[in-house]
Amino acid sequence: MKVENTPLDGVKLIMPDFYEDYRGTNFEAYNEAKYRDEIPYAPFVVDSISTSRKHTLRGIHGDDRTTKLISCLYGTIYYIIINRDPESKQYNHWFGITLSDRNKHQVLIPPKFGNGHLVMSEEAVFSYKLNAYYDRASQFTIKWNDPMHDFFWPIKNPILSERDA
Repeated sequence: MKVENTPLDGVKLIMPDFYEDYRGTNFEAYNEAKYRDEIPYAPFVVDSISTSRKHTLRGIHGDDRTTKLISCLYGTIYYIIINRDPESKQYNHWFGITLSDRNKHQVLIPPKFGNGHLVMSEEAVFSYKLNAYYDRASQFTIKWNDPMHDFFWPIKNPILSERDA
């Protein structure tokens, strides 16, 4: 596997090795022994998977304690990560990246970062491993179109939940 730093300190792009032939592909979505050096916040305690239809936007949410390993298992998503650590010189800096079942890229996100994604394909399956149990009361939410952050989203009218609207 290959691991690269991203524009945000502490956020890593992980590109797992995979095998592909005429039958399809095979790759390890997680192997504790291989990821140990990259993920000092393990062990993971929750695996969550969401499915969404095209133009659904989920997020932007985060908290002060959870590390996440993000993957798109099926389809294509546009994914945004934002630094919400007020003690960081990169506070409120963000970047976007495309994750898909084709590129198999993963993003490792430490605590104090928010994240959200927009489904670009007809359907997408989004996977996230968490090292802490979900606690909605401890989460922050940033409005997807908050003018203070000037996020780039590839569409103007996404499908939103009440929480994200």
